[in-house]
Amino acid sequence: MLYALYTRHLRSRLRRGPLPRHVALVMDGNRRWARQMGLENPSEGHRHGVEHIETVLGWCADLDIRHVTIYVASVDNVRKRESKQVASYMRLMEEIIAGRLVESASRWRLHVAGRLDELPVTTAHALKLAVDRTRDRPDFHLTAAIGYDGRQEVVDALRSLLDDRARAGVPIEELARTITTGDIAAHLYTAGRPDPDLIIRTSGEQRLSGFLIWQAASAEFHFCEVYWPGFRHVDFLRALRSFAVRRRRQHP
Repeated sequence: MLYALYTRHLRSRLRRGPLPRHVALVMDGNRRWARQMGLENPSEGHRHGVEHIETVLGWCADLDIRHVTIYVASVDNVRKRESKQVASYMRLMEEIIAGRLVESASRWRLHVAGRLDELPVTTAHALKLAVDRTRDRPDFHLTAAIGYDGRQEVVDALRSLLDDRARAGVPIEELARTITTGDIAAHLYTAGRPDPDLIIRTSGEQRLSGFLIWQAASAEFHFCEVYWPGFRHVDFLRALRSFAVRRRRQHP
């Protein structure tokens, strides 16, 4: 009862706004949550964590937050984890994000940010199919950052920009003189979608870990002690309240 009352109180406070247009999530602490819960296999935390994405998307949709980006796996995660663990996690991506989530969260259009060539072939194929299947959903956008590294994203964007201008016959001296931040942004993995207003990281860690380092220039940050699978509605509302308070101070 007290939890429900407090949740209602937080939602009423949020009516004063502003709310973020785009929320990005670093979903940290899955294995630690599993150990805390006494699960025999800590990797079970990943299943609970991936399944929790659908719940959080529901919270966002209820508040008309139409852009969500989730940090699924960095390039280092894919390359350095034990092969069995990576294989298990990739199967979860195929089953839940590219499969069940596309069906159940039917209003969300899926985008992928990252290097699919770093992923297992079956995972990359499943994600590409999911992107194609949701292409006609115009209103709500879920971006999965997988095989992702923020510095590599900027390098790839510059390479893409240089290739485009070279094909157009633009001399390198002219490009060096005229290049803008907008030119680079137009070649990022996330081109065409808004930068995040709020980045939430769970588990108490207070760093970006290479996540959206270009796009995060003007974002607010919220670091939450709870592990991702235990991230509650009230934790989400507190993050939004913190965002609203800080933005009202900036723009009284």
